[in-house]
Amino acid sequence: MSACRFPDFAKEVRILRTVLNLNAKWSFAKGDAIPTTIDPAVEVVDLPHSWNATDGQDGGNDYYRGTATYAKTITKSDLPQAACYYLEIQGANSSADVYLNGEKLVHHDGGYSTWRVSLGEKLAEENLLVIAVDNAPNETVYPQMADFTFYGGLYRDVNLVCVPESHFDLDYYGTPGLKVTPEVCGKDAKVTVEAYVTNLKPGQTLCYTITDKEGTEVNFLSTADTTATLDIENVTLWHGRKNPYLYTMKVELAENGQVIDTVSTRFGCRTFKIDPDNGFILNGEEYPLRGVSRHQDRWGKGNALSPEDHKEDIELIYEVGATTIRLAHYQHSQVFYDLCDEYGLVIWAEIPYISRHMPTGQENTISQMKELITQNYNHASIVVWGLSNEITISGSTEDLLENHRILNDLCHEMDPTRLTTIAAVSMCKMEDPYLQIPDVVSYNHYFGWYGGETDMNGPWFDKFHAMHPTIPIGCSEYGCEALNWHTSDPKQGDYTEEYQAYYHEELIKQLFTRKYMWATHVWNMFDFGADARNEGGENGQNHKGLVTIDRKYKKDAFYAYKAWLSDDPFVHLCGKRYVDRVEDVTRVTVYSNLPKVELFANGESLGVKESAEHFFYFDVPNAGETKLVAVAGEYQDESIIRKVDTFNEDYRLKEEGAILNWFDIKTKEGYLSLNDKMSDIISTFRGKLLFMKLVGKVLGGKGKKGGKVKAAGFEVSPDMMSMMGGFTALRLFTLMGGMADIKFTKEELLALNTKLCRIKKPKNKKK
Repeated sequence: MSACRFPDFAKEVRILRTVLNLNAKWSFAKGDAIPTTIDPAVEVVDLPHSWNATDGQDGGNDYYRGTATYAKTITKSDLPQAACYYLEIQGANSSADVYLNGEKLVHHDGGYSTWRVSLGEKLAEENLLVIAVDNAPNETVYPQMADFTFYGGLYRDVNLVCVPESHFDLDYYGTPGLKVTPEVCGKDAKVTVEAYVTNLKPGQTLCYTITDKEGTEVNFLSTADTTATLDIENVTLWHGRKNPYLYTMKVELAENGQVIDTVSTRFGCRTFKIDPDNGFILNGEEYPLRGVSRHQDRWGKGNALSPEDHKEDIELIYEVGATTIRLAHYQHSQVFYDLCDEYGLVIWAEIPYISRHMPTGQENTISQMKELITQNYNHASIVVWGLSNEITISGSTEDLLENHRILNDLCHEMDPTRLTTIAAVSMCKMEDPYLQIPDVVSYNHYFGWYGGETDMNGPWFDKFHAMHPTIPIGCSEYGCEALNWHTSDPKQGDYTEEYQAYYHEELIKQLFTRKYMWATHVWNMFDFGADARNEGGENGQNHKGLVTIDRKYKKDAFYAYKAWLSDDPFVHLCGKRYVDRVEDVTRVTVYSNLPKVELFANGESLGVKESAEHFFYFDVPNAGETKLVAVAGEYQDESIIRKVDTFNEDYRLKEEGAILNWFDIKTKEGYLSLNDKMSDIISTFRGKLLFMKLVGKVLGGKGKKGGKVKAAGFEVSPDMMSMMGGFTALRLFTLMGGMADIKFTKEELLALNTKLCRIKKPKNKKK
């Protein structure tokens, strides 16, 4: 009989570890003054909490970035008896200090990970606990430059962990106390487990137990060793969405026949590899990774989510049919990683080393990576560690490259079972040495939205694959913005739901048919807060989501992916929010994962369409009010269209605060204007001269070098010129000016338009 099994003393066995949740009733105040008492006049909040839940989503880039304090009293006699007390903070963005009775105990940098502080013998009978959280700009903690809001606050749970003198470790980078490494060996598996114990004493015993999904014991071992290997015969593999099978490893610490501490974790047994020609391979089978990226914030909450919020997110991602999620751009909640394990989503996990390399931030990238790996090693869903995102946006430096080599080596040292990756910015050259550091590479491309054309995406990846046949390549970001704007003639940059649907139709056909791409991730699953943004007529958000930030509306593009990826049969009529239409015959799109769709207009069939691409297009007579019903097998969907004489202006984008809207620009037949694409403008001699002069102003350029424009750290190469060619002149200079913080006045733009109106359009070019 093992030391952990004492049936004669079962009633006396007790687990001394107790976790008390401290989320309720914190006194909250902005400012860096550390309170010495609880002020009854101060606002009282419950956690999770963010002070930027409103001002971080309303635009203007003026949300509060500074220090705020959370304070509460703790009475020691109300706590369970324990030798050690640890304060556990699961998310404080982005730096924090902990004070107990006026004494500063610890400082932590990094806003997305779990960390703990020992309160030790410093607890008095009555205690004032203060956590000062700071999301102010600084030069040592990532992120500092990125296209999302850095919400301040204690936005995840805060707990008090009460343990005996000998206990599973609570100090090392937020560790869960054990590390489980399964190895599949034919039909069986060997599971190595490392237990981290603080103050392990002679005579104490560790009891390791594996149970299956139903809770039945699979194997058991009692030993004094902190490392053990247990076998699983006829192992059931974790196989993504097809069978996300999880085992549980429980480790008990026993002393004198009594369990004094215990920890447990779920794990999955699987093999995987990433092949440069065949993509992702799970348990020996090709398993295409086609999915989405996720930001964690919500409307009116910021990052302060509930477990129910996380569950709703995973269910929406699961519904769309995704097999993978890129959890950008930081460590996410353990609640969500657990859900990814359960639902069988393959995960890219990363640290917020993003956009701007800070020579003073190397230590923080290392500590955040250590926390990410230590806290998430046991998750079967995670297959790659992300080193950085768009970090070469201003070019590579030797310091930047060295930082990546350090991180890459660290990942392999801490976790030799997984691979490393990066998300490279579009203008990063294919021969950049940065791309040679990780095991696999992905690129963020927006051809068809931020310039270029949609049909540039697939050929670009073919070129990379041909140049680097041994480097697995994927697409880590692609997407375009859509709000409640509508048109029957969608154009790049119009922010309509119809253009977003068209864009994703094209990208699906290009990316999903290239099996060598190891993973593709839509940017983004959900609209998210980006307080610096002033786009699309609703400031403060990035609207590239397939679902709105409040999770209430699935845009049409959501169903385009569901049609390709989901096995659950359905049919979806696009354009439900686009009712009033001026044309006599209007195009209606239907998405379905069934092979045939029939469309009825006021009960009359308009025919049956078949499509291997899951996209079905119908030309519908538009007179009066028409009820449309799409039928596919047993499933149907319906909507209404209505004939109107003039375009409904409620459907047309009017940007709040825009200096100039496209429909305010005067045009001249046969001549250029700000509404023309840059590719047309620079194909003329005079247009190209005008462009070269202006790009220098916007980007701070110093002219040509080797036939190329050098500006603000960017090289405007032929590839970049090709990408920018898809922009209209108005949109290009609006976006580039905003990026470089150089604003054009209305008068300057109108003067530019006047100059363009003197240049004839190139022959055989359409507007």
